[in-house]
Order: sequence, then C-alpha cells, then structure tokens
Amino acid sequence: MKRTLICLALTAVALAQAGCVERTVTITSDPPGALVFMSSVEVGRTPVKVPFTWYGDYEIILRQEGYQTLNTHYKLDPPIYDVPPFDLLSAMAPWTHHYDKSANFIMAKAQPTNEQEIKQRAEELRRLNDQNPQ
Repeated sequence: MKRTLICLALTAVALAQAGCVERTVTITSDPPGALVFMSSVEVGRTPVKVPFTWYGDYEIILRQEGYQTLNTHYKLDPPIYDVPPFDLLSAMAPWTHHYDKSANFIMAKAQPTNEQEIKQRAEELRRLNDQNPQ
C-alpha cells in the first residue's frame, strides 16, 4: 500500500512537471520585408517567427511591392519525438522541446506592364464576351 502511494505521488509529480513542445516556423524572404500570410492569416513581415500547433501543409503567400506575389505551400513535418508512440514519452519529460523550422522564399521581380499588350488583351476579352453572351 505504501509503495503504491509513493508510486502514485511520483507519477503525479512527473505529470505536473511534464514537458511540452513549442513549435515555431521562421519565414525569411529574398528580398526581406515581404508581407507574409500563413493559411490566409497575416502573420507579419519577413523575417518573422510564427508559432504553430499542428504539423502539416500550410499555404504561404508573400507580397512585396515591386515583386510578383508568391503563392506556395510549405510542409511542416513532425520531429521523431513528436510522433506516436514517442510523443507520449516526450510529453512526460520534465523539459520543453523547442522545434523551430526555417523556410526561405525567393521572390521574382515584377514584370513591367506593357500598356499595348494590356489593351490588346482587353479587346480580345471584349470580343470573346460579345461572341458568347450569357
């Protein structure tokens, strides 16, 4: 009985001090200062460190004046200590795991707009619309 109580007390102490995992992704860009949207939520300008809860595929959008908008995906895979059954052991550890993934994106310069091409494209679309009215 006494051993059982001691074991329960030690288990309670271990669980009370159980560790966790702090997950972040650091997003950088070339050029720096791009506005970042992660899963349609504005998170700041590069370089930016973003906390996240779930592993998986995230939609990343970067916008910077003078550069083409970059719309891409970035997959965050779990480290071995956060995969079952190892995650149970890491949850009981008396320390906090820090998981920081880095993602760098290179943005392409915006192409100069050619006014003549835009007018030709507008005329073409107008002609197609006239041919197929809804």
